[in-house]
Amino acid sequence: MSVTSINIPKAKESSTTIEGTHHVYHTLKSNGDSQNFDFIIRNGLAGGAAGCAVKTIVAPLERVKILFQTSHSHFVQHSTHWNGLFKAARDTQKSYGISALFKGHSATLVRIFPYAIIIVSPEKETPLRRFVCGSIAGATSTFVTYPLELIRTRLAFETVQKNPSPWLGISQEIYYEGGGSWGLANFYRGFAPTMLGILPYAGMSFLTHDVIKDWFHTPALAPYTLEPQSRTRLTAVAQLCCGALAGIVAQTISYPIEIIRRRMQVGNVVGNQAGIVETAQRIFLERGACGFYVGLTVGYVKIVPMVATSFYVYDRMKRFLGLLE
Repeated sequence: MSVTSINIPKAKESSTTIEGTHHVYHTLKSNGDSQNFDFIIRNGLAGGAAGCAVKTIVAPLERVKILFQTSHSHFVQHSTHWNGLFKAARDTQKSYGISALFKGHSATLVRIFPYAIIIVSPEKETPLRRFVCGSIAGATSTFVTYPLELIRTRLAFETVQKNPSPWLGISQEIYYEGGGSWGLANFYRGFAPTMLGILPYAGMSFLTHDVIKDWFHTPALAPYTLEPQSRTRLTAVAQLCCGALAGIVAQTISYPIEIIRRRMQVGNVVGNQAGIVETAQRIFLERGACGFYVGLTVGYVKIVPMVATSFYVYDRMKRFLGLLE
């Protein structure tokens, strides 16, 4: 469960410094509601572009992680080895071509653009306020984009077909599963554990990021973490550290629920459709407590390129769209 946290700062009436969750920028002067609206739209475009760039960079890692999380029979032997990530990626590329590492990525791009726009970083508040705001933002965006997440997982799970299923084919399969009695509700299979996971993930991500950022502003660390001649602006390295540590903490806490979610999403494909409790029991019986952390190292590997790409693309897009001085 990954959340691309891209802040959309509010425009103010004069040129000012705005400090957000990931970045601190000097915004251009804004007058009137129409200019403020234009400012927000352009920030949203910058956030969406950054989110798409991030997911493209880590798409091969995400494909392998899904195969590990769902205990795919062709790749389960790799999931217990320290270099299993590289072996699985190599086998996938050799058997199905380089494009197989990006299977389902188009669904991710369609999903992540509105996701990255919707998630708005909470302003500097109390830890509880940060946690609640982050959780609500994550839950709202997840509900809107979840059907695409399910389609993406099902596409990524496929490995043996010579003619991969198109979007429409996968969508029809999902819709008619169970005799078509559930219809559109089938696109929310695994949604319950997703919501259970997104609350701690998004909440802890925002909370951890802001706590670390505040820590970097303390007198003891400020000489090393703040830009010269500034009392508020973190260096690029410090900002990357904030994002990376926040992602690691949040992912570690919510990962067992993500495993349950992935297994439920492909339940009908492998003939083991079950609820949250039954799925958790099956995972534990198969691999013990370690089964709830299969593929976690892949998630850790993704953190640095995700944060670095997000920071770089978001900054460049804001400059391209004329939102920075």
